[in-house]
Amino acid sequence: MTPLAEPATVVLPSVIDLKAVTPLHQEVLALRGRALTIDASEVTRLGALGLQVLLSADATWKLDGNPFSIVKASDEFSGALQLFGASALNAADAEELRP
Repeated sequence: MTPLAEPATVVLPSVIDLKAVTPLHQEVLALRGRALTIDASEVTRLGALGLQVLLSADATWKLDGNPFSIVKASDEFSGALQLFGASALNAADAEELRP
């Protein structure tokens, strides 16, 4: 499937906790069918539910055949991904993991 519209960017909130997950999920889901870039530059705290939304979006975009990437990851965001064992979700970290 090819992207239907212009690429979209979602800027993540600084704290991705229970309160932020539902609006984030709705925003991301509304962009399905488009190339999606996630800007993680402002993230200071990433909770497990926020990670779940991002992992689900990554998998959904791959299944749909649309580009999905996370850019400008803050140190805190990258560190949280590493703690969760999900560093491959971050494009910069994924490059380091590839053989």
